[in-house]
Amino acid sequence: MIDTSTIDSALHAATQPLLLENAEQLRAAARNWSEQAVLGIDTEFLRERTYRAELGLVQVSDGTTAWLVDTMRLDDLEPLQQLLTNPAILKVFHSASEDLEVLWNRFGVAPRPMADTQIACAMLGQPLQMSYHHAVKWMIGVEVDKEQTRSNWIRRPLNPAQLHYAATDVVFLPAMLDKLRRDLLRRGRWSWLEEDVATMIDNSQQAIESERAYLRLNGSSNLDMTALHLLRALAAWREQSARERNLARGFVLPDAALLQLASRKPQSAQELAELTGLHPKALNRYQDKLLNIIGQKRDALEPIEQALPLDKQQRRVIDAMRDLVQREAKLLQVDPAILASKKQLEALLRAQASGSAIPERLRGWREPIITGKLLGLAVTAHSG
Repeated sequence: MIDTSTIDSALHAATQPLLLENAEQLRAAARNWSEQAVLGIDTEFLRERTYRAELGLVQVSDGTTAWLVDTMRLDDLEPLQQLLTNPAILKVFHSASEDLEVLWNRFGVAPRPMADTQIACAMLGQPLQMSYHHAVKWMIGVEVDKEQTRSNWIRRPLNPAQLHYAATDVVFLPAMLDKLRRDLLRRGRWSWLEEDVATMIDNSQQAIESERAYLRLNGSSNLDMTALHLLRALAAWREQSARERNLARGFVLPDAALLQLASRKPQSAQELAELTGLHPKALNRYQDKLLNIIGQKRDALEPIEQALPLDKQQRRVIDAMRDLVQREAKLLQVDPAILASKKQLEALLRAQASGSAIPERLRGWREPIITGKLLGLAVTAHSG
């Protein structure tokens, strides 16, 4: 249990957050941070029209104080960067994947060491996608205000409701981790969390490969080989353009337009103009580039990677795998998604069929618990 005095301290801290807007305030906060063994961290950002999220605020808390670092007002954020990499301080996040991406893009570093309370909760039976608000309710019994979830964290000044919301998002994290760590250690699962967090950190630092961007598009499996080559070229160009211009992919060209271009293969400006998925402004800006890409790839026929739909036999294997995951998760009293999702099972089945390496997600602690059984099921099913 988390004692009431700890909860009261956190609630009080959320009502009086310290907004850090100048270098002196940040240095003073950093001196306090350096004395802590565990700190909760969260970020507030805006991601609407840009390729990279715009960082507006970084929240830090020891459970008794909430510091809000205004990244829009501060030029020198080195003390914050030092905190992220301080090996003596365990940084606690909840659902850290987007936070890691934002921090990596802004600072070029990842928080180490770190823990993620969302993953920890799933290893104790809660849903893997459990929100911070639901986790706080489950562990502490406190209802967290969600009204500011969609705030504009880039516009200044921030209002009192935003500051309170931002502070509340971190003040409970140290106490939550303390309880979760004790529960995980008792069940021999703390190493599971360390392993999954390390993988999450590594993944956050890997940029999307432009040449593989087409595999992220729904509908690519319906294309013939020539159209698939064209889609790969178009998606790679869009990925590079979006990254260079820091523009959301859909604001370069939407997915539907890429698929339409790949399937229709227009050969002229007139044929391009007849497509319904292209906005006139996009047509005007990219017409020559699109026609050039189409001209280069319209005759390509050599096989390339394609996420083909599973056949009937493979779907039966996936169903059997999912049943196995459900049974094992019930025995372990964990969320089945922490063992393997349907997408991960499909990746494992494809790897097994092609003789490729086991997907990273199903290595490590999962291998003796579930992966070996899944592979055995796949082999048995195929041989039958």
